[in-house]
Amino acid sequence: MDAGIQAGFELTKDYNGEQQEGFSPMEQTVWKGQRWSAANAYLKPALKRSNLDLHNCLARRIIMDGKRAVGVEVQRGSDVYIVHARREVIIAASAINSPKLLMLSGIGPAAHIKETGINVIADRPGVGQNLQDHLELYIQQACTQPITLFKYWNLFGKMRVGIEWLLNKSGPGASNAFETCAFLRSKPGVSYPDIQYHFLPIAVRYDGQAAAEGHGFQAHVGPMRSASRGSIRLNSSNPEDKPKIVFNYMSQPQDWEDFRHCIRLTRSIFGQPAFDPFRGKEIQPGIDVQSDEELDTFISEHVESAYHPCGTCKIGRPDDPMAVVDPECRVIGVDSLRVVDSSIFPRIPNGNLNGPSIMVGEKGADHILGRAPLPKDNRAPWINPRWKISDR
Repeated sequence: MDAGIQAGFELTKDYNGEQQEGFSPMEQTVWKGQRWSAANAYLKPALKRSNLDLHNCLARRIIMDGKRAVGVEVQRGSDVYIVHARREVIIAASAINSPKLLMLSGIGPAAHIKETGINVIADRPGVGQNLQDHLELYIQQACTQPITLFKYWNLFGKMRVGIEWLLNKSGPGASNAFETCAFLRSKPGVSYPDIQYHFLPIAVRYDGQAAAEGHGFQAHVGPMRSASRGSIRLNSSNPEDKPKIVFNYMSQPQDWEDFRHCIRLTRSIFGQPAFDPFRGKEIQPGIDVQSDEELDTFISEHVESAYHPCGTCKIGRPDDPMAVVDPECRVIGVDSLRVVDSSIFPRIPNGNLNGPSIMVGEKGADHILGRAPLPKDNRAPWINPRWKISDR
């Protein structure tokens, strides 16, 4: 955060509030030292209710009576049966499986559905389209002081962390280790942040392989609003077959320019005086990787998904042919069917998808229950007064 200030950027107290732009401590979905998932927060308490049954099974398709959803065909082992709906069917199966389930049920692009031998119930060309994700790189720097989480990267250290967490739900195991973040603008003329940073006090890959150099730190960085779009398609009419997933990553020239800028900007931040007491050599991509061509090679070999798929059943006006659900999450063209998950995002959110996905669940539940919406809140977000002339 000090380096961000030295580089000329803002600080923000709440990047989920009025001002997203700037460096900030990072919020975590942690409660009493434990990652607090939607299952822990919502599902497990609800399972105590008498009106809820949980079926661990494969949802095969929505049962339709004409244009009305009346149930779900499911499979458990070799048994196939139908769960009947008295009012509505709600799909919350992810940006991958929600469009798959709709298409298996005859709702989606008519030509594609016919190709698989499924009867078309509603021609919605947008089902499975508009697939988006966040990509990111991690820029790694060696640390000259033995103060990073690498000190726990041994059998004794891991046992110590594990025992402390098991006994007290405290210590390094009570955090995801992303304690600091930033949301920045990539260039003048961009009015609100389009780059996200996570800072991690260890040089480690997502697969758990630590850098051979030992102590280090890294920044996870990537652009948040790529123009690239992918799609979800059926491979067959068999519900047990995986869908065809084409993310179409890095298909726009701007994607490459944006990632090159992210790398160079990270180097500038790590080069600030705040890191002088800690900065060793650059581990990744390495100081010899400088030209656009060299950076593009590094990007193509190391860019990774941030696991934020969304957009494949986008919300929109009923007269928008690419919209799949209306503003109350109801599937357009049929009755008694809703989609309530991250697939309804028309555009990928400016940050991680966990919070926005939970918000969709909360808002969708209000619509399902017929609750009156909260009063409109149209407060304007903070916009950097220098946005037209500077990136900071």
